[in-house]
Amino acid sequence: MSSEEALGSALLVNEVGLHARPSVKFTQLAKRYAASVEFATRAEGPWIDAKSPVKVMRAKAPKGTTLHFRAKGADAADAVAAMVALVERRFDEHPEGAAGTAGTSGTSSTSGAVDDGGGEGR
Repeated sequence: MSSEEALGSALLVNEVGLHARPSVKFTQLAKRYAASVEFATRAEGPWIDAKSPVKVMRAKAPKGTTLHFRAKGADAADAVAAMVALVERRFDEHPEGAAGTAGTSGTSSTSGAVDDGGGEGR
């Protein structure tokens, strides 16, 4: 029974850092893996259980913080790769001032009726 270990890191670039919504996505993703998944705001630790919503929220990591990941178990490499990718994708949230991305469905808008491509700018 070999136990795989994996390490990785990613820079928090979303505006709110590791706050409420990102923390939920963070822990939900970590829980998909059998490996133990931990993160830290410094390479030397202290290490925090990425599967614990309370502990993740307590970290209060702001924008600009590098999150360091480590995982141990059969799917450790996949777990770390997924956690790094989530952070790099800004937790799949769009920046506040952005116009949204093409192909996004289910977004609310005050002017959702205009979709013909003509007359967008005056």
